[in-house]
Amino acid sequence: MSTDIADCVRRNLNRYFRDLDGEAPHAIYDMVLACVEKPMLEVVLKQAQGNQTVAAEMLGISRSTLRRKLADHNLS
Repeated sequence: MSTDIADCVRRNLNRYFRDLDGEAPHAIYDMVLACVEKPMLEVVLKQAQGNQTVAAEMLGISRSTLRRKLADHNLS
């Protein structure tokens, strides 16, 4: 599974660089995290049936960190 996710990221980053058409890349790290983090939080929270404690455990982060990330993505 994690290989599938890594392959997806690779394919999309290669497409991103191909589509730059001479433009300089900028803030790639933040761009990728922003694109991946919100849907990951949505799916994990759904799997945890909205239980933030369970979702935080699934993610391997503290509940307070999860709450901050949910607020950052307007998911709270």
